[in-house]
Amino acid sequence: MKAVCFYFQIHQPFRLKRYRFFDIGNDHYYYDDYSNEEIITRVAHKSYIPAAETLLRMIQESKGAFRCALSISGTALEQCEQYVPEFIDLLKKLAETGKVEFLAETYAHSLSSLTDPEEFREQVKLHDAKIYELFGQRPKIFRNTELVYCDDIAPMIYDMGYKGCITEGAKHILGWKSPDYVYAAAACPKLKLLLKNDKLSDDISFRFSNPSWEAYPLTADKYIDWIAQTPAENQIVNLFMSLETFGELQPRESGIFQFLEALPRFAAERGIDFWTPSEVVSKCKAVDTLEVLHPISWADEARDISAWLGNKLQNEAFQKLYSVSERVRLCSDRRLKQDWQYLQGSDHFFYMSTKHMADGAAHAMFSPYETPFEAFTNYMNVLADFIVRVEEQYPLSIENEELNSLLTTIRNQATEIEALNKEVTSMRNNLEHYNEEHALREATKETPEQKTDEKKVAKKKTTVKKATKKASKTK
Repeated sequence: MKAVCFYFQIHQPFRLKRYRFFDIGNDHYYYDDYSNEEIITRVAHKSYIPAAETLLRMIQESKGAFRCALSISGTALEQCEQYVPEFIDLLKKLAETGKVEFLAETYAHSLSSLTDPEEFREQVKLHDAKIYELFGQRPKIFRNTELVYCDDIAPMIYDMGYKGCITEGAKHILGWKSPDYVYAAAACPKLKLLLKNDKLSDDISFRFSNPSWEAYPLTADKYIDWIAQTPAENQIVNLFMSLETFGELQPRESGIFQFLEALPRFAAERGIDFWTPSEVVSKCKAVDTLEVLHPISWADEARDISAWLGNKLQNEAFQKLYSVSERVRLCSDRRLKQDWQYLQGSDHFFYMSTKHMADGAAHAMFSPYETPFEAFTNYMNVLADFIVRVEEQYPLSIENEELNSLLTTIRNQATEIEALNKEVTSMRNNLEHYNEEHALREATKETPEQKTDEKKVAKKKTTVKKATKKASKTK
């Protein structure tokens, strides 16, 4: 029996406002609140909300046969909570069905996995906590930013407890192999890899409403037929795409929502199931290991990381940002840490791409800047101010090792002082308790004089009683 694994991505960055050189040191707020609110509100009502409502109906009408997965960045969740809380409510309803799996990823939709393992782990942990807080699920499958993956990342993913990882079925990696199987990571054989079926996914994401496409118009029954016609031995067809495909990239007028909603009915007629990524990992054995020496992603024709780190501008900004990562982790300034998260968003580097042709058009479509150089200049101005704030807490003149040593000493001393304070408090309490008991004993203790007086009084009472008795007898 064939099965389909649907996964939908939701992400929105915190876009930066126009930040001039003269703002450095004077203005510490970097974000374009108007654009961020306008974009998330528009996309949510145009795409996210109707798509989520459609998924909910698909689950209900199929009586739970339809299942899928969602991956939502932490920055997108924050914006949705602030500007479109009704979408969060819809996601909670999807979670309550038990048929939607929420995946793990980096909180800030960052590229930290490529340069800073400690930051990478911290962000994933933070994202997991957010997913559990909102939806009550502990993610079991990992999905890295933009499906970035390579052999160096695999052990980190497995060590964090994930059973599987979603990534791109890049042709230059697969060669003659098919993406419709489960593979094991070469660097970590216990980690299973789920690969995107590039063609079938992009048929929906990019070609659905293109009238010049040879398969146009694409209907649900035709699409399910394509899946049914794949080789019988294929394990799983992974369809990975952005949720913005529905209503944003492919407009409502194209019939994209009706297409999506009809899929479970035609799949049932052809005996095709829907599985979540966790179900795929548990039901399918890895047929082979997959070696990925250099990072891959689902972006651009090259399916590599050149969309974010393909030119000198991008690399300079990237290296400058992560040059202060250790110092930021050491600080306790909540605002500084929040800015650190937001500035790591991969989108900032994506806007700096100088690619041309089809890839360049895609970059320009999503960028709020007129040119990559404007994106670079604006980001570097913001980053300069951010680094000034970091230096105010931990000057760059101090080497990282020396700084770590000093901070460790300070923390140890603080711990020792705290322990001594607790000991002093305990001794003080014991002393007070002893003083109270001593005072009580002193108050109840009888002196020899008091005892003698009591005996004299007792004798007098006895003498009086005897005298009284004699007097009564004489009478």
